[in-house]
Amino acid sequence: MKSPFTGKEMKRIHEARIWKFRGEEYPYIHTVWLCEDSGEQFTDDDSDMAGFIQVTNQYREKYGIPYTDEIVAIRKRYGISAQKMSLILGIGINQYRLYEQGEVPNVSNGRMIRSISNPKVMLDILESSRNELSDNEYQKIADKINNEIANEDRLMVEKYETARVFRSIRGAINGYAPLSLDRLKNLMLYMLEHINDVWCTKMNKLLFYVDFLAYRENGMAISGLTYKAIDFGPVPERWDNVYSEFDEIHQELRSIGDYVGSVLTTTVKSDTTLFTESELNVINQVCSKFNSLSSRELSRLSHEENAWVNHHDRHEIIPFAEAFDLKAI
Repeated sequence: MKSPFTGKEMKRIHEARIWKFRGEEYPYIHTVWLCEDSGEQFTDDDSDMAGFIQVTNQYREKYGIPYTDEIVAIRKRYGISAQKMSLILGIGINQYRLYEQGEVPNVSNGRMIRSISNPKVMLDILESSRNELSDNEYQKIADKINNEIANEDRLMVEKYETARVFRSIRGAINGYAPLSLDRLKNLMLYMLEHINDVWCTKMNKLLFYVDFLAYRENGMAISGLTYKAIDFGPVPERWDNVYSEFDEIHQELRSIGDYVGSVLTTTVKSDTTLFTESELNVINQVCSKFNSLSSRELSRLSHEENAWVNHHDRHEIIPFAEAFDLKAI
C-alpha cells in the first residue's frame, strides 16, 4: 500500500490487539501499513475483515456456532432455498441471508442451525413448521431428508475417511479451515497443474505456505490440515495419508543423484469453484512465488521461518499465529 501523503510504499506491520465482540474480549493480530515519514497508520477493507474473521472464528468455536460455509452447506444438503429455510427455522429471511453472508448468529440460532446437520433433527423441525409450506414443498423436502437418513451408513464412511486425513475438529489448530477432502484434493490438483515436478517434500511446504498465507491475509486457512515442525521443516500431520487418499493423485518414485523420493502427478483438472476469489489469490501467489524452486530450496526457506524455528526442537504443532511472521512470502 502506498502512502497518501508521500506516494511511497508503506511498511506492513502486524500488532497483537484485543477486540471486544459481544461483550467479550478476544486476542487477534491487527494488520496496518505505516507511513514512516508521517507516522500515520492505515488499514484497508481486506485487513479489517481478516481481523474480524480471526475474532468471530474464536467466538464461533467457543459457543458451537457453525461457520458461514457450514450454514450454506447444511441448507444445500437438503435442497432448500434460503427463503424456505428461514421459514422452517422461524428466522426472518433477511436475518438468515445475513448469516449466509458472514454475520455471526446469536448463540441460540447458531446452535439450532448446527443441530439440523442431523437429518433426524431436521425432519422434526420440518414437521413443526409444516403449516409454513405447501403440501408439495413439504413432501419434496421431507423426501430429501428421509433420503439423507437412509444414507447414514455412507455418511459414516465419509466421516471416517475425513478423520483419517484431518487431525481434529475444525478450530484454531487448523486455522479454522473447512475439513473437506474435496477441497484438499482440488487444492493439490490445482498446484500440480501450475507447478512442475512437485515432490512430496515440496508439496508439504507448498501446503504450509498456502495455509499460513491464507490465515495471514484472510483470517482463515484453506486445506484444513494441521502442521508440525519436524527436522525436515513444517509438514502436514498425517501427510502420508494425505497423498495416498486420492486416486486422482499418483506417487512416482524418482531419483536425483543419491536421493530417492516420490513425485506427485495427475492428469485430472481441479475444480476451482470450491474456492473463493480471495483463496485463489493466495494459492496463485504461492504457486507463482515458489514454482521455480526445487524441493531442497523451498525446504531451506521453510527452515528460516519462525513457524519452524520456534517449534522444531520438540516437534510441536505450529500455531497459526506464526503466519504473521512469514518471511518468504
